[in-house]
Amino acid sequence: MPTEPQPVTLSQVVRRAVEVVDPTSEDAQLGDLEAQFEDADEPITAIDTLDRRLATAAEAIDPDVEDPAVSMAVATILYLAHRRDHLDSHPDDLLRLAARSEWKDRPPAVVADWLAERGIG
Repeated sequence: MPTEPQPVTLSQVVRRAVEVVDPTSEDAQLGDLEAQFEDADEPITAIDTLDRRLATAAEAIDPDVEDPAVSMAVATILYLAHRRDHLDSHPDDLLRLAARSEWKDRPPAVVADWLAERGIG
């Protein structure tokens, strides 16, 4: 008998976002972000204050909001929270869609530069 798919958890979405933003796992700040949510097994759809939780977590590792990778990871998490059907999308497409969703095609200069360095426009 078929069962319903398990709900996507916050930890799964954070893990995927960090993987997309930092595929080589070299960015310590993104590792810290992921670690903050490694036990967050609640369904992402059940979290009413996701934006605040993410802002608090990001501020703890990037207080001056200067790291474009952290900003993109948060944007990607927020995007995937609403578009869980894109979890398996190509990383470049996912980054482009997350930036468009978060900043209406006008990301901060540091993020735009970060995306451009990766060939994402």
